[in-house]
Amino acid sequence: MTIVYEMAIRASANDGDAVRRWFHAGPAKIWCELALLRTFDAYVPSQGDAQDPYNDDGTGPGLLCTLGFSDEGSLRASVDGEMFRRGLSGLPASASVTADAMERKFYSVDGEIADQVLQSPFSYVVRYHRPAEDERAFVEHYVADHPALLARLPKVRSVLCDFPLAWTDPNGFGSSDYMLGNEVVFDSIEDFNAAMASPIRHEMRAHYRKFPPFSGRNTHYPMTRTRLF
Repeated sequence: MTIVYEMAIRASANDGDAVRRWFHAGPAKIWCELALLRTFDAYVPSQGDAQDPYNDDGTGPGLLCTLGFSDEGSLRASVDGEMFRRGLSGLPASASVTADAMERKFYSVDGEIADQVLQSPFSYVVRYHRPAEDERAFVEHYVADHPALLARLPKVRSVLCDFPLAWTDPNGFGSSDYMLGNEVVFDSIEDFNAAMASPIRHEMRAHYRKFPPFSGRNTHYPMTRTRLF
């Protein structure tokens, strides 16, 4: 099992450079020293021309930090500690931050599989936001069929889902109010675009139209991922 802590950091175009300087001077160095940390990934908007025939939600957060831990206790001990807060020091006051704790699961065409090591750099980061008429029914319906469909996309390298945990952030960050996260991973934006042009993408849309009712946002962000730890 993997528990992930996702920080989504948004800033105006004028403050984007300041956020990047803060990240490279602080978290990119300091958080890698967290004793209980298993993985640390940084996502930034993809610079290529990602082409999804059904969605165009823009560039998304300027920076997405995802820290992985073996359990919720390790996560809480880490982000409630002095070293983590030292990494936060210097974050531009104009930046907007949300933070969420989630359980991460990986999938193949046969269902849930053991944890994978993410290696490919292009990720399509999808988030389903509350509310739904029946959140449990929505998530169960999604997991029953949609990950296996995603796993049939040509050249897809990983399929994963993130399930939010009940969480009050010790550093006072608000929540993005997800009910479900999803990510599909490819070697390149070209492979992603080819997958989006395949018949499987149309099957995915047909399945989407059968989801239980929900009225929250559904966002799709093409991002480039770098593994720092």
